[in-house]
Amino acid sequence: MPSPTSKMTKTGTRLRGAAILAAAASLTLALSGCTKLETASPSSVRGAPGPQARAAGFGTVDCRRAKCIALTFDAGPSEHSARLLDILEEKQVPATFFLLGERHIDTYPELVRRMAAEGHEVASHTWTHRILTDADPDEIREELERPNREIERLTGRRPTLMRPPQGRTDDTVHDICRELGLAEVLWTVTAKDYTTDDSDLITKRVLEQSSRDGIILLHDIYDGTVPAVPGIIDALKQRGYVFVTVPQLLAPGKAEPGEVYR
Repeated sequence: MPSPTSKMTKTGTRLRGAAILAAAASLTLALSGCTKLETASPSSVRGAPGPQARAAGFGTVDCRRAKCIALTFDAGPSEHSARLLDILEEKQVPATFFLLGERHIDTYPELVRRMAAEGHEVASHTWTHRILTDADPDEIREELERPNREIERLTGRRPTLMRPPQGRTDDTVHDICRELGLAEVLWTVTAKDYTTDDSDLITKRVLEQSSRDGIILLHDIYDGTVPAVPGIIDALKQRGYVFVTVPQLLAPGKAEPGEVYR
């Protein structure tokens, strides 16, 4: 692409990346079973096998029968996202994008439109990456509503999914998400790509953790991540996986506002 503001955006992205890295310990605790967060698995939502469900833009898949996995990307769009979309188009793989607002949605609106137009699921990762459990209710609403408004303006479709920064959530966040029509989506696989630009290591970490109904967390803001994606896709396809968006992973069930999925 890059836009005239790419240098500024890259600096902002790296600063945000440092904040994400600093919070890695909290993220690990949140997902390691040290909390009593109640989550629903995709298989618990889908029910018994039945007629196949349509996967918009990427053929037909029924995850009650197929060995499905969801590829998700946080904290974009960025200067790397156009290349990522090219890869996904070439490989015919859908993804779910949890987008940040400030310095991302507002800097790369054309990429938000492209994500939606090419059949990917476009969702929210808040406006400023504010830790929602440290915010008051009005601040939480603003963090969630502002990206929703912008995504709807750009794509014509209001998000129904969000991912809380660092995976940190609580009853107040659940209640406000329910009020705003949003379900929360966490993950089962993380490459910790905020710790390394080594694409081979990122690939290795994803492949070691992947299993059926998995939700893979990556960030398209880091230099090593997008180059790892073709190898991840090819290796998982060889293992018999079918890539789907998060809503496709749950179909024919659906994510309910205020609930948390992993």
